[in-house]
Amino acid sequence: MHFSVIIPVYNRPSEVLELLESLSRQSYPNFEVLIVEDGSEITCAAEVNSFKDRLDLTYHFQSNTGQGFARNKGMKLARGDYFVFFDSDCLVPPAYLKILDEAILNRSLDAHGGPDDADASFSDWQKAMNFSMTSYLTTGGIRGKMKNPAKYQARGYNMGFSREVYERIGGFVHPNMAEDIEISMRIKKAGFRLELIPEASVFHRRKNTLGSFFRQSYQFGRNRVFIRRFHPEAVKWVHWLPVLFLTGVVMMPLLHLLYPTLGIVLTACYSLWTLAVFVSSFESLKVALLAVVTSYGQLLGYGLGIIREFWLPEKMD
Repeated sequence: MHFSVIIPVYNRPSEVLELLESLSRQSYPNFEVLIVEDGSEITCAAEVNSFKDRLDLTYHFQSNTGQGFARNKGMKLARGDYFVFFDSDCLVPPAYLKILDEAILNRSLDAHGGPDDADASFSDWQKAMNFSMTSYLTTGGIRGKMKNPAKYQARGYNMGFSREVYERIGGFVHPNMAEDIEISMRIKKAGFRLELIPEASVFHRRKNTLGSFFRQSYQFGRNRVFIRRFHPEAVKWVHWLPVLFLTGVVMMPLLHLLYPTLGIVLTACYSLWTLAVFVSSFESLKVALLAVVTSYGQLLGYGLGIIREFWLPEKMD
């Protein structure tokens, strides 16, 4: 199978350099790489050019359209049978494409999604962010890790689908709001087989600060509600859990004043959850403490984003 690896980029030359280095070490040889520079002010042209003799590379610069539409451009330029999408802040293990090729053939897949993880070389802060983005104690269970791989909704940092899927249903319909979840749902509704491939994991080197991580979580909450305009069934009861978490944090001081017993019970519940996060994330004391911070930030941001999008929905152009 000939893979077309498509990477949208916006002002991330150093990340692209690391990603291309990881792709150059793939054990599976039959693939091309397409970099779509989406209106960057700081381009990665020089970094891409330095890999011309090591990878089958195509570089395309365009005015800024958003990551979803940049991926669409990559598919128009692609020559492969199967499109694979990564975010620029990912590192791809050497056996990734070999694992993907075998899974597609053995499981008759039309599309896939894969998990993300933190490499041992990542900073304590990056490991803490990775925990909160992948743990059952936060929204990690929403992102994946389910027993039934067919229930997975692929994410743009690590996903792909065949050319046949693209020719049948088209590309991404929105530039940057839940476009990956939307197309995952559309793929399944069209009768194609999309599943999680747990072994097809990438290392996700997030560069967020605490503030940007909170804003990203807030945006993820908004995205989940936004997608209802394409798929009304997209919001399920589990997606309301961060809203309940946020409500509990906000109401806790008032409960202690008006209903002390309830306040004590609620505080105990949050204390137990905090302890569970600390213990589950413990790689070092610093990572565990930071994971508590990122886990609170993620759930509070996600819940706030859900409320905001229900109250003031994003307008479609």
